[in-house]
Amino acid sequence: MKSPKTPTETHATTSGYRVRTQLIHGKSKTPKWDYSHHVIPPITSSATFRLSSSQRGAKGFFEFACDTMDTKRHVPIYIYDRLDEPTRGMLEENLALAEEGEMAVCFATGMAAITAAICVLVRQGDEVLAHDTLYGCTYSFLTNWLPRQGVRTQFVNLRETDKIAGAITERTRVLYLESPVNPNLELIDMAAVRVEVDRANRGRRPEERVRVVVDNTFATPYCQRPLHLGADVVVHSLTKGIGGFGTDMGGVVIGPRELHNVLMLYRKDLGGVLSPKAAWNVLVYGLPSLAARMANMQRTALHVAEFLAHHPKVARVSYPGLASFPQRALAEKQMVDYRGKFAPGSMIYFTLKDKSGHNRAAERFIDFVADKAYCITLAVSLGQIKTLIENPYSMTHSAYQAAAGGKAPGHKNRARGIEPGGVRLSIGLEDRHDIIADLERALSVA
Repeated sequence: MKSPKTPTETHATTSGYRVRTQLIHGKSKTPKWDYSHHVIPPITSSATFRLSSSQRGAKGFFEFACDTMDTKRHVPIYIYDRLDEPTRGMLEENLALAEEGEMAVCFATGMAAITAAICVLVRQGDEVLAHDTLYGCTYSFLTNWLPRQGVRTQFVNLRETDKIAGAITERTRVLYLESPVNPNLELIDMAAVRVEVDRANRGRRPEERVRVVVDNTFATPYCQRPLHLGADVVVHSLTKGIGGFGTDMGGVVIGPRELHNVLMLYRKDLGGVLSPKAAWNVLVYGLPSLAARMANMQRTALHVAEFLAHHPKVARVSYPGLASFPQRALAEKQMVDYRGKFAPGSMIYFTLKDKSGHNRAAERFIDFVADKAYCITLAVSLGQIKTLIENPYSMTHSAYQAAAGGKAPGHKNRARGIEPGGVRLSIGLEDRHDIIADLERALSVA
């Protein structure tokens, strides 16, 4: 009589299954681990790992992030959490799958991931070319900290792709952007950017190439995969849509395999490592529920955007799903889910009519929401199951105003599209009728 098969022997392969399904089930068996008995992936809770001999310890340190090692086939020697550990490694494999990239390296926060992606691609004397509207902390990093390392940033409007060729210099190594842009939801044509960058890279040595880095936090990989649109590297704040519940911070860099080892070394030496506990929450709760959450939130977002667009006190609404969205054709081309269907996301940006000209309508509106609304919360962050609202001008993007107050060189055109009365709305999973009701009450006092 045949002996019963073990779960490992009967475990189906992922081949032929759609990404949405794979994000739920992941991989329980790889050359690195075999957890096929576990329905839920296990979590490691040890900061250090036992070594059987000094020789094995020496081999582990030698092999860590070694350029000659095939990390896809080789079983790593785990030594210390800051170097590598299995729970985070499982999450990294699934994140690479989600963005359809070759590798992923996780960091403690989204900003740690953004700074890592840029820093491993530049050296003293190099330049970054960035879109003129970015998340406030990214802007602060590019203007306050990179210059101290001898790296200059030039800001241009990357929507105008004909300006790229004239802006790229022989020292440019990174072209950095968000799409949709935080907070105003402008889109940047990544395919057109790629054409310009490829033209600039002709004749350059590999180490002199310009790399396109895209922050895909607003869209999440459910709505958009920039690596297929022209990006070399993608970054995310895992704290936002991918994590989904607002309980853990994290970030990730996803891109070509050639950058894996230098990113691991950077993380080891600078120490911004994602903890196994935070990685486990994203692996077990965030990624598996991403498609279900985003599909529901963007349906609600369209209803809310349409309500706002027709409200007499609203001056302008920016949402890629609206027929009136100025870049609707580009949105339909870039923002698609894993099935190829239009996926405009869950973020809305709008401004209010204000006869005073002093942002008083927006202040009254925001304050009313903070005090009276039940299902809309005044808080920064986004992509959570709860609907969040904020005023970017005075909150998440206040670094632009600080630069303007300090008369930073070239500051005047850097805050384009961030109006004092602008409102950023991150749609959650509440009933859309309740969200609209809270907004309607708040608009009555604006």
